[in-house]
Amino acid sequence: MIDTIIVVATLVIGLLAGFIVRRQKHQREVNEATKQAAALRESARQDAEQQATKYLTEAKAKIQAERQSTEAELVDQQSETENRQKRTEQRQVTLKQMEERLDQRQAAIDETQTALNADQTHLDETKKQARQLFIDRQNEVSKRAELTTNEAKDQIRLETARNLEQEADVTVRELTDNAEASADKAARNLIIESIQRGPVDWPREHAEHSVLVPTNETKSKLIGRDGQHIRLLESLTGTDLVFDPDQPNLLLISTHDPIRRETTRIAIESLLASRKITAAAIEKQVQTAQNDVLKDLRQTGERAVSLLKVGFMHPDFMKIIGRLKFRTSYGQNVLNHSIEVAQMAGVMAAELGEDVRLAKRAGLLHDIGKAIDHEIEGTHVEIGVALAKAYGEDPVVVNAIASHHGDVEVTSPISSLVAIADAVSGSRPGARSESVEEYINRLHSLEKIANDQKGVQESYAIQAGREIRIVVQPKVLDDKASAELTENVKNQIEEELTYPGKIKVTTIRELRAVEYVGDKPGKKKKKRA
Repeated sequence: MIDTIIVVATLVIGLLAGFIVRRQKHQREVNEATKQAAALRESARQDAEQQATKYLTEAKAKIQAERQSTEAELVDQQSETENRQKRTEQRQVTLKQMEERLDQRQAAIDETQTALNADQTHLDETKKQARQLFIDRQNEVSKRAELTTNEAKDQIRLETARNLEQEADVTVRELTDNAEASADKAARNLIIESIQRGPVDWPREHAEHSVLVPTNETKSKLIGRDGQHIRLLESLTGTDLVFDPDQPNLLLISTHDPIRRETTRIAIESLLASRKITAAAIEKQVQTAQNDVLKDLRQTGERAVSLLKVGFMHPDFMKIIGRLKFRTSYGQNVLNHSIEVAQMAGVMAAELGEDVRLAKRAGLLHDIGKAIDHEIEGTHVEIGVALAKAYGEDPVVVNAIASHHGDVEVTSPISSLVAIADAVSGSRPGARSESVEEYINRLHSLEKIANDQKGVQESYAIQAGREIRIVVQPKVLDDKASAELTENVKNQIEEELTYPGKIKVTTIRELRAVEYVGDKPGKKKKKRA
């Protein structure tokens, strides 16, 4: 029991001692914290005083600077105000001086105006006197000449007109003689210049009419069982395909349409190259060949139009121009011929001061009818005129197409230039592959058929054999018989001759009665008073 009390007492004493120790320690910490807080307050106070002093100094400096700046500005403004005042005073002085000078000038003008009025009055009086003197003189002249003024004027006018007519006749006659003397030389030089600067010798392109099949096995595949492949090709392309009897592996393409022939050739060559010849392959290759040919036509027309720089042209019209690439005339490629004509017509138009672009356009389109003359009835001139009108071409271009073979009258110098360029391009050496002998024989054959008819006086094959003109004897054949002769000549040409395009047969029957009236012997002429 006593031990327990001792232990409890010890614990109580220990707790009291610990409490006292902790309280003392806490008191020391509080005192330490108080000292630190006081030190911090002192430090903050000192910093605040330093910052306040610094800001106050800076503020005083700024105020001083602003004051100095304001004082300087006030000085400048005062100086500027004084300067403006001085300039204002100077302007007032200047304006006063100008006002004095204007007053002096106005006074001088008034004096001058007064003098002019006096001179005008004197001039009017002088004119009045001169007019009266002129009238008096005319009256005196009329009295002495026994003519009125109007009669004298008429005589002077007639005499002057007669003199002018004589001078004009002499001048016109002189100019005409000089023009006639130099016309042939100038025209020859102009044509030579156009030939030298215009035509270009294009490489001759040969239109293939056949395809060589390499082996008999390929030939059998191309023909197909019972000829089904070859018949399918013919139906799709619209051509006749026949193997040459002399060369069994040479496949001939027969058609009047050059576009179809080219399409067929491309399709067959593609089939032979692929070595896959079936009905489906044939249809595919024919369709591809048609697309390629149409694309080539459009690109060819675009190149020609771009080369000649003839301006905008309808895309469908350019495609028709491209068809001329596969058209030939007497061995001459019509597209190359048209480009040559356009170039020469442009050169001649430039030399003569005509519209160069319009001349080139007319030259390029002059044979456009040949592109589709195998599809439409009519001559290539008629077809070309219809196409040009349908696509809204200039009337000058339409007339050039219609008149380049002399079918209609020329209405523009450009039409004459196109006709000349067409003749030069077709007749220049090397332009056409037809031999001279064949050309002459064809003309002689035409003339012989006409000359063998009864009542024919003479005949002429003109326009490279595209027209035959027959002159009949008017006393032997009447109009009805002349018409029958024309029909007979046309039928005989169709039966006996091979000719490109169309041939125009013209029969001319003309009866001229001429009598002369002269002086009879012993009869005197009456003299006019």
